[in-house]
Amino acid sequence: MSTTDVHPDGPATGQQIATIDMKLEVVTLPVSDVDRAKRFYQRLGWRLDADFAISDSIRAVQFTPPRSDASISFGKGLTTAEPGSVQRLELVVSDIVAAREDLIARGVEVSELFHRGAEGLAPGPDPERRSYLTYASFSDPDGNGWLLQEIKTRLPGRLWED
Repeated sequence: MSTTDVHPDGPATGQQIATIDMKLEVVTLPVSDVDRAKRFYQRLGWRLDADFAISDSIRAVQFTPPRSDASISFGKGLTTAEPGSVQRLELVVSDIVAAREDLIARGVEVSELFHRGAEGLAPGPDPERRSYLTYASFSDPDGNGWLLQEIKTRLPGRLWED
């Protein structure tokens, strides 16, 4: 196995950036009960984009988090993955305390804040409240795992030029 260094100021040396726009639009989550999952994501306040049955064996439901360019879908006949097997879906927020409180007010069980420190994961927010280092987690009813990640300022090279 090989690795490539990733630098905060741009792409790895020698890497050519693709010239064709490609946007991650939808991530499919495996769920065991489509209606239960739909109620959960509605409770989060996410926009319901679609709920349609193509046939008796195929149903697709799609939600989009507020102001996100990417959506999630789930349903019947969409994936063979085991319900709850998707982990570490990251939702970027500018104020993790407010985001956590909002989810709790909506009836979601959310972890306490934790951060990535020199020794690994530690309780509480990053002591300096630096971007990228403070998290909270929650799961949908099937156990698909979500992370809230606080980002106040993006590292150089992390935004596309228009």
